[in-house]
Amino acid sequence: MARRSASGRIGIADVAVKAGVSHATVSRVMNGNYTVDPDIAARVRSAAAELKYQPNPVGRSLALGKTDTIGIVVPDLANPTFQAILRGLSRAAAQDGYRVLIADSFEISSEESILAGEARRRCDGLVLCAPRMSDAELEEIAPSLHPMVLINRTTATPGVPSLVVDYGQGVQDIAGHLVELGHTRLAFLAGPPHSASNDMRLRGLETFKAAHPEVEVTMLEGGSDFDTGHEAVDAVLACGATGILAFNDLVAMGLMSGLHERGLDVPGDISVTGFDDIPFARYTTPALTTAAVPITELGEQAWHQLRSLIRNEGNDSSGRYQPRLEVRASTGPAKAPRTTVHG
Repeated sequence: MARRSASGRIGIADVAVKAGVSHATVSRVMNGNYTVDPDIAARVRSAAAELKYQPNPVGRSLALGKTDTIGIVVPDLANPTFQAILRGLSRAAAQDGYRVLIADSFEISSEESILAGEARRRCDGLVLCAPRMSDAELEEIAPSLHPMVLINRTTATPGVPSLVVDYGQGVQDIAGHLVELGHTRLAFLAGPPHSASNDMRLRGLETFKAAHPEVEVTMLEGGSDFDTGHEAVDAVLACGATGILAFNDLVAMGLMSGLHERGLDVPGDISVTGFDDIPFARYTTPALTTAAVPITELGEQAWHQLRSLIRNEGNDSSGRYQPRLEVRASTGPAKAPRTTVHG
């Protein structure tokens, strides 16, 4: 029977005796050192399993200088888009034995740098997802957060991969779809003012307007949640647009709800589009036309890039993702303008 330590807990010495190797060999195997002979490593792992040995995570972290934990900072965890990114990141990291520490800045840009710094001190690496901080602040803190991967932001700091969705092209594709349906008066319900992806959408719409001078595009203040869309009904109706481009699917859903409450038909009276293609988008009434983003894949790829940095494998390549237009029932032909009949 294995000899237990004074605390009664199976220790590394017990595994060493059981496997017939030194303490150092057990330590190397448990810490994932691949220089140990495969047969010996298998014997150590078998002994550890038979004894139900569990390494001390605190001691292991101190010995290795790493925590097997990564951090992610998001602006709004209530948003299904960020939930999906987190899901992809967590699943991919778990396959390599890493856990994920989550920090939510609640759309408060001043909190992001503080949260990012605290998370990085507790983790082996960081994913900074769609940060709202200014470019100057991002450039200032980026070197201190290495290893780090950015999602939907870029930095001039060397060795920081960026995974960016081409929101500018995506919003142009949606606007083009509405124009093909005969809409010449469009409105864009903007996102948070400090959102880099919102800036990309705005630049995309400027490009679209230059190519379609016959189309009127009205810019309306908005946000990123359901309430934002619901509260925008009056502004949308006042501008006279027949085709609406919402910042994201949540805003589009809120808007459709408000329009239905007013007795308006979507898309009979007004067409509404979203962005992201969150899981609920296809189940709204009517189903939402949107631009699909490979959200979960973003999280998975963020882990692969971060893992390479943590392991010093020298892979700091960036990636750009193209949204895919998903045409559903919330968009239709522009409603013909009313004509006055004179007797």
